[in-house]
Amino acid sequence: MPQLEGGGYTAQISPRGAALRMLRHGGRDLVTTWPEQGPVPYFAGTVLAPWPNRVGGARYTFQGREHRLEVTEPERGHALHGLVAVVDWKVAEAGPDRARLTYEIATAPGYPFALGLSVEHRLGEGGLTTTVTARNTGEAEAPYGCGPHPWLLGEELELPAARYLRSDDRLLPAGPADVAGSPYDFRKPRPVRDTVIDHAFTDLDRGEVRVGGVRISWDAAVLPWVQVCTSRQLGYEGVAVEPMICPPDAFNSGTDLVVLRPGDEHVASWTISAA
Repeated sequence: MPQLEGGGYTAQISPRGAALRMLRHGGRDLVTTWPEQGPVPYFAGTVLAPWPNRVGGARYTFQGREHRLEVTEPERGHALHGLVAVVDWKVAEAGPDRARLTYEIATAPGYPFALGLSVEHRLGEGGLTTTVTARNTGEAEAPYGCGPHPWLLGEELELPAARYLRSDDRLLPAGPADVAGSPYDFRKPRPVRDTVIDHAFTDLDRGEVRVGGVRISWDAAVLPWVQVCTSRQLGYEGVAVEPMICPPDAFNSGTDLVVLRPGDEHVASWTISAA
């Protein structure tokens, strides 16, 4: 399990899900951690690909053909958080302040496409930057989305988003709404307290969310969505902040879904730092 140090930070990277298992700065934990041998609670720190969040009913149609994925959220009947968050990645490179992990997707059930995935974690004075590169190594176009799933530690939330997706009782999108006048307006920082959030947000003023003294930042042109989930309803801790290429159920809606042609690459990155 690679241990990284740099810029006053310490991080530990797990091969399981290419996950950020631990990130500390000045002796303070910035994200939730978990035992080295697992289990990984609530996808903490994992990379989500080739889709973030859910595919409703674990089925979708792409280019006229229906595909059926494995149901991994049985209580709702969905396929949750992609194919690589619960598998062991290969540690391809490891240094004092950098680790790179790789994984090959080759015709998984319901996803008959081939992708080569690479995740680089690099520490510096600006924090931990994670970069995900996906390359279509197959012969057919492939639907694609990605994002991370860190749980940031803090009580106050600043979320510069003007709109969010309402959810139905199966946590699938039920249409957009303005955050103004809703419980989900955190454009000015305020304590989360008992607010229950499990929604995707967009129309970002900037690609940045703060939870207490922790910041996650990214290019909002590449990752125009962010899923935010509070933990109190789960009996956990922290706030999950998940920048995403596309919103929940994008394999069905097509909203902001990336289609990778053979040989195409897509690169997305984000940085977690002390605020």
